[in-house]
Amino acid sequence: MNATKNNFTVGFYNVENLFDIYNDPKTRDDDFTPSGKKTWSYERYQDKLQKISAVISLLGTEHSTTSPVLIGLVEVENETVLRDLVQHPNLKEAPYAYVHYDSPDERGIDTALLYDKQHFELLESNAYPVYIENAHGYRDYTRDVLWVTGKLKGDKVHLLVTHWPSRKTGGENTSQKRIDAAMHLQEIIQTIYTTEPDAKIILLGDFNDNPTNESVQDYLVTEEFHNPMKQLFDPNSKGTTCYQGKWNLFDQIIVSKNFLEAHNHELSFKQAEIFDKEWLKIQRGKLKGSPFRTYIHKWYQEGYSDHFPVYATFTKNEF
Repeated sequence: MNATKNNFTVGFYNVENLFDIYNDPKTRDDDFTPSGKKTWSYERYQDKLQKISAVISLLGTEHSTTSPVLIGLVEVENETVLRDLVQHPNLKEAPYAYVHYDSPDERGIDTALLYDKQHFELLESNAYPVYIENAHGYRDYTRDVLWVTGKLKGDKVHLLVTHWPSRKTGGENTSQKRIDAAMHLQEIIQTIYTTEPDAKIILLGDFNDNPTNESVQDYLVTEEFHNPMKQLFDPNSKGTTCYQGKWNLFDQIIVSKNFLEAHNHELSFKQAEIFDKEWLKIQRGKLKGSPFRTYIHKWYQEGYSDHFPVYATFTKNEF
């Protein structure tokens, strides 16, 4: 697909701990301070901003003449880092604004959405807490779902940005949490359909599950939705994050099927891709080929993120 003026892209990126350098006494961000375990400094923070903004500026430009119109982000600490990100010189060509709410996540990481004000008109936004419980019956505080409604190239769309519970204690041990998160997301989707039966919806997230896992395939991607990421996934060779030599495709963009059935002057979905350029990969050693991350455990690597970003290409139809 060649880049044309009618094409545009929507991206998603887990930016791996985009923290400022200041301690927030309300969250567990102590490691990401100059005196913390990771000796997170102003210079390292500025380098991270430079790298993430460079990736965003190039995301999907093979198919579009501009950087992404919309970018869902996860693992951002607060409004400060978003403001610093959109003001970075790498993004000066696009007038990005952002939508963000502080989540109750214990580490203080949030979901957010960047949008190009030339192509997206913000109408409404809200953050919806995800209530799940741990093995002891207590609430497990996690990231909110960000619901943003606006006009994308003139068409009304709903965007849901989500970051599901991690696999830190094992995929099977935590699978029910992600099923619960899927059911919560479905509740929001059904709320949308109650007032707008033909609503156009885009789901952007790090689901911490693959397109083939139960939470995504059976609970989230119902008959109203199409998951283009499923055909991209290969645990032996392709994904967005790598663990013990196996690939996962946790980062996904899922679209309502009416993007596939667009008519005159409407938006239509074309394709989705993983942005896995060679310069985003580790170049040597046993982790060669996996995402070039900022840290491996406590050791600073000067990389980008432990996830590759993904993007979807859309077209404004003109018949």
